[in-house]
Amino acid sequence: MFGREEKVPAFRLTIVQYVILAIFLILAFGLWRLQVARNDYYSSLAEQNRIKQVPILAPRGKILDREGRIIVDNYPSFSVLMLRDQRRDLFADVPMIADGLHLDPEELGARIKRIAASPGYQPLFVKDDITPDELAWVEAHKAELPELDTITVHRRLYPKDGFMAHLIGYVGEVSEDMLNSPKWELYNPGDIVGKSGVELQYNDILMGKNGSRQVLVNSKGKEVGTLSDVAAEPGKQLKLTIDLDVQIAAEQALGDSPGAIIALDPHTGEILAMVSRPVFDPNAFSVRVSRQEWNRLLSDESKPLLNKAIQAQLAPGSTFKVIMSVAGLQEGIAQNLVVNCAGGGDFYGRFFKCDQHHGSVNISKAIYDSCDTYYYTLGEKLGIGKIAFYASEFGLGKKTGVDLPQEVSGIMPSEEWKAKNYKQKWFAGETISVSIGQGAVAATPIQLARALGGIAMGGELHTPHVAFPNDLPQQYQPVAEKSGEVEHIRIDPENWQVITDAMADVTKIGTASAAHLNGIDFAGKTGTAQTISMEARSKLGAEGKKKFSDNAWFVGMAPRRDPQIVVAVLYQGGGWGWHSGLLAAQVIKAYVEKQRKVQKNPTLYADAPGKAGSVEMSALWHDGDGSDQLQGARFRVPVARSRIAAKAAPGMESDLEDKGGSTPRDKRAPLTMTEPKRIAELKSEAVGGKH
Repeated sequence: MFGREEKVPAFRLTIVQYVILAIFLILAFGLWRLQVARNDYYSSLAEQNRIKQVPILAPRGKILDREGRIIVDNYPSFSVLMLRDQRRDLFADVPMIADGLHLDPEELGARIKRIAASPGYQPLFVKDDITPDELAWVEAHKAELPELDTITVHRRLYPKDGFMAHLIGYVGEVSEDMLNSPKWELYNPGDIVGKSGVELQYNDILMGKNGSRQVLVNSKGKEVGTLSDVAAEPGKQLKLTIDLDVQIAAEQALGDSPGAIIALDPHTGEILAMVSRPVFDPNAFSVRVSRQEWNRLLSDESKPLLNKAIQAQLAPGSTFKVIMSVAGLQEGIAQNLVVNCAGGGDFYGRFFKCDQHHGSVNISKAIYDSCDTYYYTLGEKLGIGKIAFYASEFGLGKKTGVDLPQEVSGIMPSEEWKAKNYKQKWFAGETISVSIGQGAVAATPIQLARALGGIAMGGELHTPHVAFPNDLPQQYQPVAEKSGEVEHIRIDPENWQVITDAMADVTKIGTASAAHLNGIDFAGKTGTAQTISMEARSKLGAEGKKKFSDNAWFVGMAPRRDPQIVVAVLYQGGGWGWHSGLLAAQVIKAYVEKQRKVQKNPTLYADAPGKAGSVEMSALWHDGDGSDQLQGARFRVPVARSRIAAKAAPGMESDLEDKGGSTPRDKRAPLTMTEPKRIAELKSEAVGGKH
């Protein structure tokens, strides 16, 4: 019935209470037995056997060239870890550890403090790449220092002498600043990650996934059992578009001279070679670069960490005249423009000099003789608006989109640019300077390679890249070029033919005739760019003038139309553009030699019949050992599986029959690459024009 209460017999409550009391007594006895009666026994067991969690570091993926040859490998070394899950006062052991491993105790203590906020299962890397004596010391003191352990680490093995240093980049321990950014939030202190170049750009592919082991160790530090084992997943290999043979030729050509060389396939944007000078040694970062070395690199005025192929934005000089020529022809101005060059001309109330008296000059002669007066006139007629439009169409003033970090955009000045950046109006006289690649215009080697290569391709421009985009995971493909992504800039066929023929004459009868390669359809454009004004330079002494020597540029390709390779050379302080033409010739020649052997075609990329400088290739080429092919020196250097035995040549080597510069350009002997003159010795010789 509702509201009725039933009484529970008292004896039932008593039984339940006794049962509960008995359970509590049993638990209390067990706890007393563990903590008091058998304390010594269990303490002994705990002392004899400890659990350690030891990380297993994944080796980074190898980096290969386009043919599968190893550029970057790994080598095994030992590192000392401090396992922070051990219940010890780590600071108390700092003096002993620092003494045994030859470390600064204050620095070690500071590192322990910095990692204190991280989870206890994350170890601290105490020292990398330890010596056999240091390894023996750790093993001998494991009982006293149970928090120490050693593991095998796969360190990066880079080519020697800084070979490909800027392109490849280097690795190092992830920094606190990096860990605070969203991109790196999944990484842990102590992780070794890419810091620059390809190593940074494709870090997630190369890095792999670490594993771990849980092991039992006794009081002497000896492993007595494994509780769990999660294997590491190695990083994936990365195949680059780089051709080691072309890369070696470019490295040797530039030698120790400051500047950059980049070679690419204009049909695809694939970068075949990239060199920057001066270099640094990425192997110094493979372990842990010292603070002293890092500060030295940062304070070095020559900026060895700067990848000049994509980060040096400088006045392009007369290489810019090729873009000017496209603009003039496409606008219908240059076809019938003939200028009388008497060593310069008056524009806007000021006399602008040309380095020679060229006489009557049309567009073709203006290109191959690099006549400033012609381009002053053309620039005056075009105006800065149209000049900036065409230059921007060919990629100046904006990044190329290459899949490498920290590319710069360069500068393409215009009325809008000056108003935005300087709050000033554009002066007509500034257009005259821009017309010859001076003034505020600034470009990178990779921009010029893409632009002039695109012009030689009839207006087809591809995004440069160092990794094959279709081999990459989907999230990376927008960084590099997706298949089929091309920019098309209109160039009328007849204009294209005029420009490319004139560029071929640059290396035959023009400003780079010293760099002519017999039997190879080799076209290009020289550029000599002032680093300070002539007025300022005239006030300097000999040392000052040397410091501010003109930069030498050259952009070349083979063959002249439908080119298979484009090479841009920046030689800082090189003095004359043709000096860089000599360097580009080495790279072009190495590429052509290789392709003729691979394709078994001795006339591949030969001069067009009937053109100046044409020769029968069969007289120069044979399928032998390559020692005398094309009358030239070989560029190949033995390549080991994991190290590139590439020693940079001291500089450009050439043999010029023309020494005094008095021989007419169309009568000069062609260049034969047979040794042994240093390009620095050629600077004082008047071979070729200034541009």
